[in-house]
Amino acid sequence: MKHVTLPGGEVVPSMGQGTWKMGERPERRSDEIAALRAGVELGMTLIDTAEMYGDGAAETLICEALGDRRDQLFLVSKAYPQNASRSRLAGACEASLKRLGTDRLDLYLLHWRGSVPLAETIEAMEALKSAGKIRHWGVSNLDTDDMDELVAAGGDGCVTDQILYNLVRRGPELDLLPWLAQHKVPVMAYSPVEQGRLSSHPALDKVAAQVGATPAQVALAWTLRHDGLIAIPKASSIAHVRENRAAADIVLSDADIATLDAEFPRPRDRRPLEML
Repeated sequence: MKHVTLPGGEVVPSMGQGTWKMGERPERRSDEIAALRAGVELGMTLIDTAEMYGDGAAETLICEALGDRRDQLFLVSKAYPQNASRSRLAGACEASLKRLGTDRLDLYLLHWRGSVPLAETIEAMEALKSAGKIRHWGVSNLDTDDMDELVAAGGDGCVTDQILYNLVRRGPELDLLPWLAQHKVPVMAYSPVEQGRLSSHPALDKVAAQVGATPAQVALAWTLRHDGLIAIPKASSIAHVRENRAAADIVLSDADIATLDAEFPRPRDRRPLEML
């Protein structure tokens, strides 16, 4: 598996594990715990979650699944925009830490932009970092103009922008991805298989047959072809985790990428950053 170097030099795997909608159904809990543990064993040690996910249920699930492996993990969580203020961010962070059963987050993100000024969020993030509650901070769902504003507000400490990016969500290629590359801010791509919908997309069948993979693996490999990009697919079973991990070893040829570009062309004109 490739790795990605964060600003400051820390290295993380290019594929982690997402947890959106995990921890919400008791009948799936044992499978989800087994999947998270299997993913860590396979090197997918970056775990992404948020206080929003099941009102903290995903964070609690991670604690149950991986609490004894904390030192192996790179834990990422996200704060609601209404909690990203001077007065509320520390409390939101403490609640996430309690649910996760840890004393620090490796990365804390603003989940999306709200009414709190970015300068205030930056100040609150830096205070948490100084207090040892978080090691790094970043943002999620911020578009190019937002990132310009973030930097102008003193946000040089931002280490990632987590965005929706996959074969059918290629708008960021027109301006946001080049901006992030220019500023050396790694990308974290959520929903890289479009919440599973790309796993049955007929346009992927040809390339999948050529490389001996599943359509979902091709979609993941296409996203991972970028340097400086971290993908965070979700998997709720050991078999699905293994399928995702194998995708990280697939190298698509120029011809494969050309075929995918023809089937999934990027937009001609700039469009606002999409969100799920």
